[in-house]
Amino acid sequence: MRRSIAILTAALCLSACNSETSETAEAEDLDTSSYTIDEKSGETTATITTEDGVATMRSGESVPVDLPEGFSLFPGAQVNNNTTFSLDDSRGAMIMFQSDAEPQAIADFYRKQAEAARIEIEVELSINGGKTLGGESESGRTFTLNASREGETTSAQLMVGEKLGR
Repeated sequence: MRRSIAILTAALCLSACNSETSETAEAEDLDTSSYTIDEKSGETTATITTEDGVATMRSGESVPVDLPEGFSLFPGAQVNNNTTFSLDDSRGAMIMFQSDAEPQAIADFYRKQAEAARIEIEVELSINGGKTLGGESESGRTFTLNASREGETTSAQLMVGEKLGR
């Protein structure tokens, strides 16, 4: 799954650099890949078919927040970019947002949600006032948070993924 997500992410990055609004391509380790860019919203949608299955991704500021059960957007957060992804029996989201809250408050908020989802926090770092948390549950749910402060604003990136049907 990680390989397909990496390939899908690369496709999205390439699409962001391209002036075309849609494209279909074939590569050595892909059956097909395609992406479209909505000219009004800037939202990018990509689909990649590999031997692992079909991976899909939506990315953009206006993509609806769709976090796995038990997780929610930090109160008052302003979403800068939201990416949702799925691959057969897995799905998840990566949200980049800003807040007036301190990194510690954001980390505390997501620690509670992660622990309630039975995710064991395996990584916790505090560097230059920023916070990083990460962990995984026995059911395969994964979680990472990075939050750093610059001036009066905290920028954060939250990623939550899960296996479906477990």
